[in-house]
Amino acid sequence: MDENFLLPNRSAERLFHEYAKETPIFDYHSHLPVSQIEDDTNFGNLTQAWLYGDHYKWRAMRACGVPEPLVSGIPEAAPDRERFAAWAEVVPQTVGNPLYHWSHLELRRYFGVNDPLSPATAMKIYDHCAEKLKQPEFSARSIIRRGNVAVICTTDDPTDDLASHAALSRGDMDHCLVYPTWRPDKALAGNDAAALNAWLDKLAAVSGHDISSYSDLLEALEARHRFFESLGCRLSDYGIERPYAAPYTDSSVAASFGKLRSGKSLAGDELEEYRSSLLRELLKMDARADWTQQLHLGAKRGNNSAAFKLRGPDTGYDSIGQFPAGDALVSLLDGLNSEDSLARTIIYVLNPGDNDMIASIAGSFMDGRTPGKIQFGAAWWFNDHKDGMNRQLSSLASIGLLSRFVGMLTDSRSFLSYPRHEYFRRLLCAKFGAEMEAGELPGDFEFIGGVVKNICFGNAVKYFGMRLPQRITLKEKNFRGKGELI
Repeated sequence: MDENFLLPNRSAERLFHEYAKETPIFDYHSHLPVSQIEDDTNFGNLTQAWLYGDHYKWRAMRACGVPEPLVSGIPEAAPDRERFAAWAEVVPQTVGNPLYHWSHLELRRYFGVNDPLSPATAMKIYDHCAEKLKQPEFSARSIIRRGNVAVICTTDDPTDDLASHAALSRGDMDHCLVYPTWRPDKALAGNDAAALNAWLDKLAAVSGHDISSYSDLLEALEARHRFFESLGCRLSDYGIERPYAAPYTDSSVAASFGKLRSGKSLAGDELEEYRSSLLRELLKMDARADWTQQLHLGAKRGNNSAAFKLRGPDTGYDSIGQFPAGDALVSLLDGLNSEDSLARTIIYVLNPGDNDMIASIAGSFMDGRTPGKIQFGAAWWFNDHKDGMNRQLSSLASIGLLSRFVGMLTDSRSFLSYPRHEYFRRLLCAKFGAEMEAGELPGDFEFIGGVVKNICFGNAVKYFGMRLPQRITLKEKNFRGKGELI
């Protein structure tokens, strides 16, 4: 894992080191706890920085037979040192998995650790990193600064007060701007009336709107949508199994909502119609506000019902689902487009078998005004590894326009995860470098390097239209090289 890791030839090396490596990061989809950014948290040790909340690592540990107190710590956690020792025993067994590369990239980039992590090196590495993590230059904000991160978009529920975002917007964090992202998934949970009603009561309280009817719900959501926008939000996100696009009538949805508020859950056609109506209304809100919306499709969540009941969501019991997406997605996008209510849209799929289909659907709804308006999103979750990223890049390049791609995101809860952008950038440069060496692309580094810089940062700047920190100079914002798009 030297400086030319994953770079197979001189062209790839030059593209990465001269064009991609120092380009800022626009992390437009993240699960970082914004309160830890506000507080500028220092983590006590690598267990806290690495294993608290990282279900990628938890799955690998369970697969190696590690007992739960050493994994998630739910319901009872082992001491941090013991949990790290257990992870160190697992790391050598992750060869072939991106966790092996990511873990060692993070140790090298942040802590200067070049030794492979194993039981033999575990405690030396643990103590070395614990000492560094106590220092001010390893606080949450300092890690962000060292990663050259310019923008972070977190993931936030409509009932969140966004107090930490408000504090950051008034503060002195000038090297990176942090924005909220609207994630209203809980509003769609018509299959669980008790959970939905508890959430609706919270929504009513924070919005100042009584929610007795479906129209009340839409008014409350609209009020919160405006509140999010007031704090810089320009992005929404929907984590749904598949697009909801069933036909419905206003009266039937209103009746179904009344049923929900009386405590009765929906199923079958009623549930599908409720979700279809509400998703459409939410996406129309995004369009009216000129936001970008993200659709995360295809996750099968909570597969292990006993473990899910004990530990809750996002603890490592999810998988790739096999949901029919194509026809419903076309119907959803077409209906919005017909009403001139289709916002900029990024579509992520968890099933890689859908890659070519999504890339082709995206091309059907470009409007001739907004470059790259409908995006086939980055390789996500079970696909954000070497093979998955290469497949996504290949489908996008073959069927759409890779040059307009808004690039990588972390989708992570860990502040140390920014080397994932480096990993992606190395693979991107390897792809272009191989094609240059084969004579499939011109050996014009100013041109191809400009395309690389735009995919890494420039396209996202123009696509999302968010304010950048002042440290990003005019030259960096505009990338003057030949062939570069902004």
